[in-house]
Amino acid sequence: MLHEIILSLSGHPSPLLTAGTPNASSDLLSPPEKALLASIAHLSNLHCKLLSHTDSIASRSQSSICQAVATSIRSTHLVMFQQKVLDVESSILQKDSSIVGAYNVVPLTAITGQFLEWTRRMEWFWEITEFMEADGCTGSAIINKLCAEMQTGYSDIEQVASSLVQVAESAWLKQASCWILHGRLPAFGEHDFFVFQGENGEYEVKQELRPDFINRSTASSILFVGKSLTQIRSKNAKSATSIAVLLPKHLQLLSSIPYPISTSNLSTCITSIRKSLSQSALQELLPLSKIIQILALAHDFFLLSRGEFAVALINEADEKIRSRWQRSDNLAFEKRTGLGDVVVKEGEVAAVLARTWVAISALHGLNDEDEDQLEIARSLMDLRIVKPKKDDTNLSKAKPPTPFSTLLLSVPTSLSMKIPSPLDLFLTSKEVDIYADIHTYLLSIRRAHIRLSDLWKITSLRRDHPPPPPPPLGSTPQGRAITIKLRQRGKSRSRQMRRVWATSSAGLYLLGELEAYFHGEVVKGTWESLQEWLSGPTPASASSTLAPEADEDSDDDIWAAAGKELPNTTSNEHSHDPQTISVAHQRYLLSLKHQLLLTSPLFTDPLFQLLQQVDHLVALVHRINTVWSSLDLETDEGVIDAFSDFHKEETDVQGQLVLAAQNVKDAINALIVSLRDIDLDVEGREKRLEQLEAEIVDVDLSGEDIYKPRKVGKVDRLLMKLDFGGWLAPLETEEGDYE
Repeated sequence: MLHEIILSLSGHPSPLLTAGTPNASSDLLSPPEKALLASIAHLSNLHCKLLSHTDSIASRSQSSICQAVATSIRSTHLVMFQQKVLDVESSILQKDSSIVGAYNVVPLTAITGQFLEWTRRMEWFWEITEFMEADGCTGSAIINKLCAEMQTGYSDIEQVASSLVQVAESAWLKQASCWILHGRLPAFGEHDFFVFQGENGEYEVKQELRPDFINRSTASSILFVGKSLTQIRSKNAKSATSIAVLLPKHLQLLSSIPYPISTSNLSTCITSIRKSLSQSALQELLPLSKIIQILALAHDFFLLSRGEFAVALINEADEKIRSRWQRSDNLAFEKRTGLGDVVVKEGEVAAVLARTWVAISALHGLNDEDEDQLEIARSLMDLRIVKPKKDDTNLSKAKPPTPFSTLLLSVPTSLSMKIPSPLDLFLTSKEVDIYADIHTYLLSIRRAHIRLSDLWKITSLRRDHPPPPPPPLGSTPQGRAITIKLRQRGKSRSRQMRRVWATSSAGLYLLGELEAYFHGEVVKGTWESLQEWLSGPTPASASSTLAPEADEDSDDDIWAAAGKELPNTTSNEHSHDPQTISVAHQRYLLSLKHQLLLTSPLFTDPLFQLLQQVDHLVALVHRINTVWSSLDLETDEGVIDAFSDFHKEETDVQGQLVLAAQNVKDAINALIVSLRDIDLDVEGREKRLEQLEAEIVDVDLSGEDIYKPRKVGKVDRLLMKLDFGGWLAPLETEEGDYE
């Protein structure tokens, strides 16, 4: 029996100890002996299962960390148990008095007592093994599990858990070193690493694969370090040589991390590596001047700092819409279905932007200092139709609640920008999407403002005082009658248009003040605060001065030229690494979007309704002008259009004008009410902004200054301007005309 017990404890199943197996000796055992043998059988069964299952995990698991833990359990702790079995067997053979009693009797209680401390340990090993065999077990999950097991309160479990934590974290660090030191994803267990390459080719962090000892900021820094090394290795051979020089230093930093890995130690190590890269290779690959260049580009074109771009884009878009409607009218007798001849196509949208660049170039000339910046914008930016994506989990959570993108060309369009390497180290596609949202938002307001202003260019509607006919007819009674008739007709039309002009004036004033508030206070103030943080406090200067004056005959890369020719922006005193700038840029965009009220549906919904009603009103004004011109030709010159009933159309359009003017007035009032509500909810808006800022992954600045966006623009000041002069006073008299 002793031989069977020793064999079974060594990992060989014994029929004597197997439950449910009939044998002759079972009837000879007393109940206490059976109970003692049951505990030994339980330990033997655990040992056998652990040998089998850990071997399976070590050879078949897709996680290198699980493989390392299983191998450690098998090759270290189970070997220690087998050594304990050999020690007990040796004590029996040597007749050690601690086990062998009188007359060479070996009590079962003595053998059981020798392995009593191993029962809880083997049960814990089996629990860990089952956890690793479960579907979906990842390296981060087993690391977090082992770290939690260190707090159970049992000293023996804490000891073995600590040893397994060191094994698991060593395997993870070896896996992560491929990315941190070389910028390559691990060859084995790539799906188990928290950094992965998405479908669009960008590297991202998968939070569910991130161990608990890595906080979000450290994970972001690890992502940045690997991306930087990837860019350096593929783009710049000289910088790659400097990386090879830094490799021993970085390797020493990683190897000096004590186990178990703490969040602070790992964060300090990764921060040191990040700063080392930023101060050496990244200074050549991505200088501060290049970052400021692209930020100025986004500020000028996405945020409409260059007003001529917005005006040219709006004019070209309106011209495209007019040409589509004219083509539709010319094909009136052809067979068509739906609005296929009116809806703008993808190629036409791109052509609108191309003609916009041509129009801007014609304004400046060949020797203008902004020509280089315009050339960069032409190469990077494009206007495209936004197509809805199904089940897109990467969309920004703070998308605009109203479709401002449909106002420019009647289809959802968006201005986008390519992110050339190495600018993707600090600028992401999500941030470009935010820029595009702000662009469509500001452009829609600018477009409505321009369209309302253009109404005053229709002189025949604004002031029509017909002169008398030329002599000799003008001095005759017939000539005077004609003059009186024409002037009465003009007065009648002017009286009918009073409502429209008053409403248009109110809308024009409102949109003008909104633009002045958004551009003059919010956009300008936040941009100046970001500039001061990037390059130190300097006098505010136009964004165009940030653009370099490149040599026209130079064949160098345009970004290399930009990096060489922008002086006085890379002083060591105010130098920041690209990841710190990336986090600051995220804060800048979040603050900008919040202060532009783009995150407040309470404001954007009535604003969108107002812009739609303004478009409708402008279209009706142009239509009534066309109808009246046709009626004048019909009455005065006898030019008759047999296919049109302009008198009936005049009545219809006049009724629609009254309704459209009232709708614009109601939309203006609703917008003012929403602004008052926003002004009353200042504390709530501040709390929501703090919640959004908390979602931004910060970096360990280690004493550097943190960018805090300047709080500019107050809604109460905007309301004071809108209320000044009582321009929202009741507009109608008892007779239905304007006062």
